[in-house]
Amino acid sequence: MLGLTIRWSLEGAPEGAEEELASFVAETSHARFTGMAGLRWKTWRMVRGEWFEGSYVFATSEAREEFQRTFTEGAAESPGSRMIGSPPILVEACDVVAVAEGWEGFTAAPRC
Repeated sequence: MLGLTIRWSLEGAPEGAEEELASFVAETSHARFTGMAGLRWKTWRMVRGEWFEGSYVFATSEAREEFQRTFTEGAAESPGSRMIGSPPILVEACDVVAVAEGWEGFTAAPRC
């Protein structure tokens, strides 16, 4: 599976950036990526005070390459970069080796 990781450092981010990011994901970003052509899924992850990350899995290498190219061109002006006050520290294509769904199942929700 064709992954992509985009990570920002939260070290030195403005106070309240973590909550602003979580609200943005719930209110805007989740809807933007739900049903996006070429995307299998996206997960948003955060360790408060350390980093915020988008993890993507794409259906085709073309979809991943196009998204990565487009994102990278405007990374410094992206909503995450504006909220955090700096561009991503990592934009990295990767392979997702496997995914297992546990007994409790999968919940596709903007906030859990």
